[in-house]
Order: sequence, then C-alpha cells, then structure tokens
Amino acid sequence: MNYILIPILIILCIFVVVSLIRGVVAFLKTTRIDLESGEGETVPEMQLMQNKAMFARIKYQALAIVVVAIILAFSR
Repeated sequence: MNYILIPILIILCIFVVVSLIRGVVAFLKTTRIDLESGEGETVPEMQLMQNKAMFARIKYQALAIVVVAIILAFSR
C-alpha cells in the first residue's frame, strides 16, 4: 500500500509547490502593475489568478495530509 501512497504524496507535494509559485508570481505581477500605474488599482484577472492558485494549494495540501494520515494508519 505504501508503494502506491508515497508516489501520490510526492506528486501532491509537487502540485503544492507549483501552485504556490503560480500564486506568488501572480501576486508579484499584480504588485508590479500597481506600482507602475500608480493608481493602486489591480487587474481583476491577476487577483482571480491569485485566488485560484492559492485555493489549489490549499486543496493539494489537504489531500497530502489525508495521504499522510492514511500512511500512518496503515503503518501501525
């Protein structure tokens, strides 16, 4: 069972890192647009991209925690 769950956990960890990086990049783009325009208004598309990336990160983290809990349950 661990032979299946550990690769799934690794894949979920990669998804967490990728979605975190995508969210941070979207945040940096939004901040740059705000600084260059000087108006303090952000692009709604960038804000939506930030929200989607951070929600995906939370989702993948929750799935990774579930997989870890299953691994711990079966190891006992």
